Amino acid sequence: MIPRELPGALADLRARTAERIADLERDRSRIVAASAASNADDEHDPEGQTIAWDREQTAALLRSARARLAEIDAAVARVDAGWDGRCEVCGEPIATGRLLARPTAVRCVHCA
Repeated sequence: MIPRELPGALADLRARTAERIADLERDRSRIVAASAASNADDEHDPEGQTIAWDREQTAALLRSARARLAEIDAAVARVDAGWDGRCEVCGEPIATGRLLARPTAVRCVHCA
């Protein structure tokens, strides 16, 4: 049996993750615009990180956030389909504390 708080925890997590994705997309747009507006050779700037580094770092964070959103959506679909909170490996119930701490968990602590 899943904890009654799980659907709300998933909804909160999804909202925060979607907001993170929107923030990262805005950051990426700003970085791309900044590099398009400048003809500076930032690849050889000894004063710190480059625009290319910023762009790639943001892209990596965006990929990670999108993957997290997919995990959350899969968890929501499981709950909506009547998932009973059992471990996908051993079939034992996943502890309530684990599901509340990691709402996307599909394995118990022992099998994780």
